[in-house]
Order: sequence, then structure tokens, then C-alpha cells
Amino acid sequence: MVPTKQESAPPIHSPAETSQQVLDCLVWDLGACEYLPSLELQRKVVQKRKNSEIPDSLLFVEYPHTITLGRGGNAEHLLAAASELKRRSVGYWETDRGGDITYHGPGQMIAYPILDLKGLRRDIDWYLRTLEECIIETLEDFGVQGDRVAGATGVWVGDEKVAAIGVRTSQWVTSHGVALNVHTDLDYFDLIVPCGLRSRGVTSLSRILGGRAPGLHEVKSRFTDHFGRIFGRSMGVPFMPLPCATADESIPP
Repeated sequence: MVPTKQESAPPIHSPAETSQQVLDCLVWDLGACEYLPSLELQRKVVQKRKNSEIPDSLLFVEYPHTITLGRGGNAEHLLAAASELKRRSVGYWETDRGGDITYHGPGQMIAYPILDLKGLRRDIDWYLRTLEECIIETLEDFGVQGDRVAGATGVWVGDEKVAAIGVRTSQWVTSHGVALNVHTDLDYFDLIVPCGLRSRGVTSLSRILGGRAPGLHEVKSRFTDHFGRIFGRSMGVPFMPLPCATADESIPP
């Protein structure tokens, strides 16, 4: 069945709008990084958050051409043979996030929140809807109306998906996150059935806005602002560099 537009999404209540204390959140930018090294670094940050060695964190990263399959995904949604992936220099990885199959690549805003939901709300559906809200409000800043679609996590512009979401939680600490197409080469989505939805397409801010599309840095900055306000977090110095090769003991508090 084709998912339908969600008429009324669950209300999003920011902790900042309640009496809850606003807590710190670090913001790190891994820059351009291969998938596996970034995944290993993300796991190190998650473990430090579980141990209460660091506050909540928001990681940004930009990947080379990469396809990932979530733990609940269908491998048949990969349409390209291994030889085709090799010819086009596309990596393929099965991963431990939720969701189906998706593409990552240059020009895409990838954000991985490492949040302890025990201090927010122990509710995965609420968390997913709140991430959607962060993206929707980011798109609004650039004059683009994003919507939810019932039964299909992510953010849509018309019938086309502009942002995918796939997350993991362990001991209520989140990892993985969102991928918003900004200047993404959408031709690479032809290698997959995006998110397992054959009847829907994909789009990007550059396709929607043309020459008026914002740069990736500006999109990350706006997303960070909305993320902090909606989740009730005081965001740290934006975009502190954090190389993917950072050793566990070198991750700053």
C-alpha cells in the first residue's frame, strides 16, 4: 500500500518549552570520511555517552558514494550488481541502524545525534518524529515545505523524499540519524529502491531551488540551531573538527 500524507503529526514539545533544564550538546564535524571509520568513531562516542564521560553530541559527516542496508532492510532493494558498484566506485555496507536501504554521497547533510533519551523521553517514535521536525523547520528556512508521510519515516516534498532517517538505540543512547539531500547527485539512487518504496522518488534542495540552493555549511548551521531548540540543548561551538582516525582516549569531553 502506498503511504499517504500524514494529516496531523504528533505534537512536538521541546524540552526548552517546559521546565526541563537545557543541557549541553557538543557539535563535531568529521568532514569527508569513509563509512567504516566513521562508524567506528560513532561507536566510541556512543560508549563515552553511555559512561557519562561526555554530554549529548551531534556528529556531521560527508561520505563518498556509499549504499547502506539497515538491519530490517531487504537486500533485493539493491538493484545493482557488485560489478556495477565497483565500476561506479560505490561502497556497500550492511549496518545496524533501523530502516531499509539508502544512498549516501557528496553534497548530503548527514547528522548523527548521540543522545541519552533517558534524559529526554524513552520513546523511539517520539524521537523519530522530532528528528523529522528538525528537518522540516530547516527546510522552511529556505522556503521549502517538507511533510511527513504516514508509515514512511523521513521528510518529503510532494511525492519525493528529501531526507531519510534511520536510527539505532542501545541503553536508550541513540546513534545513526538523518541524511538530507542538499547538492546530492540523485542519479546514484537509481542503484537502489530508496527506503524500499518503489512508488516514490527522491529529490534534493538543489533540484527544488536550483541556483538558490544553500551551501552545505549553511544547511548544517540551520539544522544545528533547530536541533538545539527543539531538543532543548545548548549547542557547543559549531563544527569542531574530529578526524575519523581519532583514538578513543582522544575524544574530548
